[in-house]
Amino acid sequence: MDVTTLAVALISVGGTLGGTLGGAVLSQRASREQNERADRQRAEERYDQAQQARRDLYARLNARARAYRVAARDAVRAAERGENVEPIALDAAKEAWAEEYAQAQMALAKDVLEVASALNRALGVGYSIVKQLPSSPNLGEAYNRAKAWFSGPLSDGVYLLRVALRHDLGVEVEPDFERTRIQLLTALDSERRNLERLLASEQPRAARSA
Repeated sequence: MDVTTLAVALISVGGTLGGTLGGAVLSQRASREQNERADRQRAEERYDQAQQARRDLYARLNARARAYRVAARDAVRAAERGENVEPIALDAAKEAWAEEYAQAQMALAKDVLEVASALNRALGVGYSIVKQLPSSPNLGEAYNRAKAWFSGPLSDGVYLLRVALRHDLGVEVEPDFERTRIQLLTALDSERRNLERLLASEQPRAARSA
């Protein structure tokens, strides 16, 4: 074999090897890029699913809070009209809220959880108002106080929860929301404590008159 033939043979072999190695490298690169795209897509899908689950939870929590308040308010109005108040609707609303609130405690951010917790306590006081109505020493005053609570502070509390949830989702962004949140939260807690003391002071009188 002369030198020219040998050189041609070596070039041919080198080209074949180079082409094979080059093809392998390109194939590995394409496979890696495909895997990376698949990983990104799965991560995006997991994020979208988590966001949808959070939106669903927030929607249920908001709906349960509103339903609980409305059920208690309607019970007060029915009692004031002299109708027999069935506790089924109110108790069902109370249990539905409690279930959603329990789940939300594991998912809410700290500032939103503070709002939900304050509203939970306020709703509990509203429930107590309804239950204590029949034994109130002054029914007229008790009805007016109950209606004022459900249309005032408690209504504000439900509104605050809705805004806080929307703000956390990025649906409703207000520059001064944190200040507003603290103001409304402080007012709700203050009104609730005042009402709790008033209801507690009436229990002994109601027991003596029973």
